Parts: sequence; C-alpha cells; structure tokens
Amino acid sequence: MASEVKLPRLGQGMESGTIVKWLKSEGDAVEKGEPLYELDTDKVTQEVEAEASGVLLKIAVADGEVPVGETIAVIGEQGEEVSVDTGPAPAGAESAGDGAPASAEKPADAPAREPERERGRAASAATAPPVANGDGAGARLKASPLARRMARERGVELGALRGTGPEGRIVAEDVERAASVGVAAPAIGRGQAPAVPVAAPSGEVERRPLTSVRRTIARRLTEAWQAPVFQIVMSADMTRAQELHSRLRELAVEGQPKPTLTDILTKACAMALMRHRDVNALWAEDAIEIYPSANVGLAVAIDAGLVVPVIQQAERKTIAELARDRADLVGRARENRLQQADLEGGTFTISNLGMYGVEQFVAVLNPPQAAILAVGAAEPKAVPTEHGFEARPLMTMTLTCDHRSVDGATASEFLRTVKAFLEEPGLML
Repeated sequence: MASEVKLPRLGQGMESGTIVKWLKSEGDAVEKGEPLYELDTDKVTQEVEAEASGVLLKIAVADGEVPVGETIAVIGEQGEEVSVDTGPAPAGAESAGDGAPASAEKPADAPAREPERERGRAASAATAPPVANGDGAGARLKASPLARRMARERGVELGALRGTGPEGRIVAEDVERAASVGVAAPAIGRGQAPAVPVAAPSGEVERRPLTSVRRTIARRLTEAWQAPVFQIVMSADMTRAQELHSRLRELAVEGQPKPTLTDILTKACAMALMRHRDVNALWAEDAIEIYPSANVGLAVAIDAGLVVPVIQQAERKTIAELARDRADLVGRARENRLQQADLEGGTFTISNLGMYGVEQFVAVLNPPQAAILAVGAAEPKAVPTEHGFEARPLMTMTLTCDHRSVDGATASEFLRTVKAFLEEPGLML
C-alpha cells in the first residue's frame, strides 16, 4: 500500500521548511531510515530519512517552501497507481516551468517536472566547464546545501564556479566571492551557450536577501533585547588552566580531538552550574524552569550567521569527552550538517571571541536561557604579588543575565565559582 511522505515538524514552532534537493529520483528503491531529501528549516539544513521502504513512486514537491504536514512524495510498490492532492502551492514555491505550481498534479499531456537531483545533473552538464570541480564534463555538481541555497538567492550560476572545498566541492565562500563580482545565473535556452559573466558596476549597492538562518537570528536577537538584562565582569588568572591545557594536549589519544581552553571553560561552567542551579534556568513567562543537567551551548560562527549547538549533560563528561563533542558539533556546524536535535535543550551559552584577539565584549542573551558568558582572550597583564608585580595571563569574562530569572548576587556567586575553577582546575575535577 502506498505511503504518503509528509513534511515533518522537526522542532517546536516549526511551521514550514524548504526542500533543497531530493537524494532519490522517482523510480528509485528506498529503504526505511535511508536519507531521502535535504530540508532547510529556520535553523539548519539536514537530511530527512525515509519512514517507509519501497519505491519512490512520485515526488509531489521537487523543491521550495512547504508547510508542515503537506504531502511531498509517495512511496509504495513498483507499478502501484498513485494520485496526490497537495493543495495550493505554498508561498515562495518555484514554478514547475510549465505554468503549474511545484506541488500541483501535472496534466497527462504535460511533461513531468524533474526532481531537483536530475535537474541539477542536467544543469551541471550544460553549464560546467570541462574540468569544473575536478569531476569532468557531465559529472554531478558538488556543492554544499548552503552554497546551493545562497546561489539561488543571489542569482549565481554554480556551474560557472570552481569549488575550493574538499574534492572541488563548491562552498558558501565560493558563492559569496562570485556574487561580489556579479557571476549571474544565465537564462539558457536549448542550443544556446552560457552567457559570459559580467562584473557588477563599481559602487553599486549590493542587496542580500535574508536567509532563513539570518531571519531567525534577527527574530531571536529582537526577543533578547526585550528582556531586562544586566552584566557582571570578572577576570580569571589562566596560568593553571593553560598548564592543564598543555598537559591534556600532550596526553591526547592519537587521532582524537585535542582539548582546547574552550573545553576547559565548558567543564568549569558546567560544574559551576551544578553548584548554582538557579543560573541553569529558562524563563517560561509564568515560571522559572531549573534544569538538573548543564546543557551548554557554544556559539559558532558559520557562513550563514551564528548557530548554537548544545553539548548535553556537560557536567558528566571529562574534558577529553567535551573536546570530542565540541569538535564534532563545530565541524558539522561549519559543514551545514547539524541536526535539529543538536540545537535544542540548551540551558546556558558560552560565546568565545578570544581567538580573534577580542579582550572583552558583551554577548546578547540567548532566550529563554537565564545567562550567557562572553569570553575574551587571555592577555598578559601586570598582577601584584608579594615581590612586586608579575605578568599573568588574565581572561575577562562578562556574564549577561536575564534579571527576571537571576539576581545579581546569584550571578556573582556563579561567576566567582567559574573563576575559582579556572584558577585552580583541580577543584572542578
């Protein structure tokens, strides 16, 4: 019996998603649990797995924005007759090319719309230079989901680009670079050669449409500024933490991620949150929710903006385990391969700009969390000692708190504990 594939709700508050591309074509065999298509939500682009086995009989929506719950495909037995009524096309869905919306059923005499995967192959063969991306003419174009989405939004022809990613893969930076010089997507008819890219006029204002990630960032930052926040600042002597960092790197297992100061800081914050659980909280309008585990989010800059993947139950993990989880999350974030679950459940956030030489800054609250810690670089500064002054690596920490959830004394006690753990790491192990 045929099974309809409906767009899933992958997170609380999700109302729609954008199908980036199908990983299977009509007529292909599908196994339950096998990646079926790539879906772009307001947080991540991720692969969605098939919920049934069989044959992909029909792709009802090849690409574009789709409401949650709408039928996008049908899986069934080979030769089984199917009829799909997907309703009106969602706002923003692309035209099928013959006047029919992407999600509408085709008349019997109309050419079927090709799935995204097949159209991508055809476009690559028609437009790619002979050695583009090292694949040769006619090969499938290699591009990250983020790069494909940016190319569509900015009118850049992927086939005209040479990728700088692994194995010649086109990444977001390649699209960004092309957009800045005006490599537009040409309208190519049958028998026509691709148009020669034309540089944008000098001094012309560049208009960049908001991506779903940037829209989400804008919405959440606006929400954050509505909260009554306050900041407190402390500096920690990182001498002992740096010694621990060096020792942990020496002891790291070959092939495993080497711990960083961020991993040590994550451990310190997680243990401090367990001692001061009122900071490990979320504002819920009619209540303050105090959580039993420290689920620490790490602010990560990616091409599309900023994401905050979460290390679950950080207080239970060793620094080596935190390093492994951090490397995995940050790597997948920058490759645009985070899952919705990677971004959920956070109770506290760390934003570290020390690697950029930033000494001190204020991070914007990540609602509904009660607090976020902004960390700067550890800089040598003169510290008074019994024998005069001595240069010590001091790191400035700025804690931003939602005053509805946390009071100043509680926040100060928490930050003082973090400082103590960093200055004497043995206290937290």
